[in-house]
Amino acid sequence: MTYQASAEFERVAPNLIERARQFQAAILCDVAGRRGTMHSRIQPRNPGMSVCGPAFTVEVRPGDNLMFHVALAVAKPGDVIVVDGKADATCALFGDLMVTQAEAAKLGGFVVDAASRDTASLSEGAFPIFSTGTNPCGPTKGLPGRLGTPVSVGGVAVNPGDLIVGDVDGVVVIPRDEVEAVLAAAEKKVAIERQRIEEIEAGILVSPWLDDALKQAGLPTLEAAAQ
Repeated sequence: MTYQASAEFERVAPNLIERARQFQAAILCDVAGRRGTMHSRIQPRNPGMSVCGPAFTVEVRPGDNLMFHVALAVAKPGDVIVVDGKADATCALFGDLMVTQAEAAKLGGFVVDAASRDTASLSEGAFPIFSTGTNPCGPTKGLPGRLGTPVSVGGVAVNPGDLIVGDVDGVVVIPRDEVEAVLAAAEKKVAIERQRIEEIEAGILVSPWLDDALKQAGLPTLEAAAQ
């Protein structure tokens, strides 16, 4: 078994990652078919934290972080370590030491479906951390797991190299081969929303699509209901 081989997979292109940084997770989710968002239990340790980068996937047994440590040793700069920790919150899978190592390795962030600790210091840091709650208890380091394979994290399938985007609303996963199309759609959506905000500020308060949506639902339009 060669651990370094687990880090050799195709990643979303750097230029697409930079384009993705300008968008909220919510925008990307909307234009990706309103799918790909992780369970809301996975939250940033500080509301100001955001993450954007290719997924380096890890699967561990509940409460054991051995393979998480291996991922730290072999992941590449910019990688977001995404851990299927089975949503276990009975102990923390990482804390100050592992985050310090990740920062030194210039990784992109952690998205962990398990608990973290050392919250007071980590929440004040610059390194992006998304986890399932907190717990002061530390993990064991003795059970095998998997690196660089498809995983399920927060109810979402994640493949190595997929785009991970997270902010205060949560985390969305964009499949690597769909990123370019999703970003193009996101740019259009942002432009449409900007136009709608300008209309609201100009006094046009009712959304232009609302009457059509009411008709399709078999309901009277606003004008008909007012008569």
